[in-house]
Amino acid sequence: MNFIKRVFSTVIGIFVFLAICFIGLVLLGMLFGSGTEEGIKVKANSVLELTLDFPIKDYAGKTEFAEYPFLNENNKNGLFNIINAINYASIDAKIKGISIDNNFINAGISQTKALRDALLRFKESGKFIVAYGDFYSQKDYYLSSVADTIYLNPVGAVEFKGLYSERLYFKDFQEKSGLKMEVVRLGKFKSAVEPFIANEMSENNREQISVYLNSLWSQIKQDISSSRNIPVDKLNSIADSLLARNAKLAEVSNLVDKVAYHDEYVDGMKHALEINTNKDLNVIPILDYAIHADKKINYNKNKIAVIYAEGDITYGEGELGSVGQGVMNTSLQKARNNDNIKAIVLRINSPGGSALASELIWREIELTKIVKPVIVSMGDMAASGGYYIASNANKIIAEPTTITGSIGVFGMLPNGKEFADNMGINAEQVITNQNAVTYSFFEPLNDIQRRFIKEGVLDIYDLFSTRVAQGRNLTRDQVEAIAQGRVWTGIDAINNGLVDELGGLDLALQYAAEAAEINEYQIKEFPVFEKDLDKMLEKFGIVKTKETILKEELGEENYKLLKEIKTMSEKKGIQLLFPFGTEIK
Repeated sequence: MNFIKRVFSTVIGIFVFLAICFIGLVLLGMLFGSGTEEGIKVKANSVLELTLDFPIKDYAGKTEFAEYPFLNENNKNGLFNIINAINYASIDAKIKGISIDNNFINAGISQTKALRDALLRFKESGKFIVAYGDFYSQKDYYLSSVADTIYLNPVGAVEFKGLYSERLYFKDFQEKSGLKMEVVRLGKFKSAVEPFIANEMSENNREQISVYLNSLWSQIKQDISSSRNIPVDKLNSIADSLLARNAKLAEVSNLVDKVAYHDEYVDGMKHALEINTNKDLNVIPILDYAIHADKKINYNKNKIAVIYAEGDITYGEGELGSVGQGVMNTSLQKARNNDNIKAIVLRINSPGGSALASELIWREIELTKIVKPVIVSMGDMAASGGYYIASNANKIIAEPTTITGSIGVFGMLPNGKEFADNMGINAEQVITNQNAVTYSFFEPLNDIQRRFIKEGVLDIYDLFSTRVAQGRNLTRDQVEAIAQGRVWTGIDAINNGLVDELGGLDLALQYAAEAAEINEYQIKEFPVFEKDLDKMLEKFGIVKTKETILKEELGEENYKLLKEIKTMSEKKGIQLLFPFGTEIK
């Protein structure tokens, strides 16, 4: 009897706990759902503080929870929310200038360039931009180099040394562990699978990485040279000799204007604004101001849809950070069938992924293009499958620093035969037909299976090349000359016909408006994602996801390595993918 009472009391306790959690979520949802937008006030004589030390995505994402709408989110911390805020600040009489303060920017190179371009437009208003850093990473300095005055802490430094890329190779690891990847690829530059079939970087891969790194570095140097009035050759000398490795050298090299402490930096802004040093400086953070600026957008019946394709392309519904044909095609259909939406801009920031999902998205774009103009804007990357879904747009706009192309295909399957043997595991199959076993993790691919996979890879490569040839009005020979899995920067892609023009989302929107023959419009963003319960609970501190636990236990770098191996092992079937493990530093 006591046992039953204890069980019953435990069950009651669990239900009470869950009820309390639910009520807490409701209250928190109502609290945050009401938002702080109404509480954001911009004071006169304010400075906009640009501190971007959070992961910046092109699209902040709109999430909806069907059962609990008060938990819906429509964040304004995406790249273009920030750019919109900077643009609005240029005409806001209450904003006198921008402070780039200890930035530690967490964004891609093309994203950083887009922000930099927005700051250059802001300067045309006559308002000031100043920057301060205890330490400037290379990307921090690239952004901050637009400032009228650049401050550096007396014991700080500027990381100005050139770009490099590092890749890990797993061939020996596979041999030792018995866990291998069965690979079939087409394209001598298609290097996404190279770490699983070699111990060293191939000459073809080294060549293409060297070409696009130098192209990116050239653009960065040109931009800094223009802003700081330092010859490009001198910038190379500074990088080669690390002549900004301390504050004194950075000042002598003209990379910074003043060596000072943060309080002196703040006093400098007060002086510029004629504020007494014993009074507070009115500062508004960029994310608060982005919410404020978004509310100032005037309503317009005419809309241009901006559909974001950001992340790996995977077969399925898709989610924030993952491009699935489900949510992408739903977004395209909604935009196509909405009479108020006059044109569509597809913003792509993806290394590619599933060939099947890419083709399904391509088809929906093809259907949409019949009804409304579709303009592509490329972000940091629109490579392989990312380029596949871009290829049939009416016009393609890329940043000079965009990485694109990678027209190639591979098929890859994990194999654990040797590992299983070492562990004393044996798999036996019983079949009804000769090719019933198309794939088994516990058996190596036989010649027939490998032939079928190669046939599929060839078919997809042929289709990919055909899509590019038709979409870009090129011959198959012209496509083949720039294909083979090779990647290109936006500048190179202009010359070989893969893109039409260099620019950002603003230029893509301009072309979309022209194609739709409208002068004024309002942007409507897609896709809309459902809220993930685990992530929601984690946000409120009730549970932790597996991802968070692994990061805490392994550390960020080790977690990224584990995630890359796991991600590649899950890519069964035919893939259109850029070697996303190539990180530019």
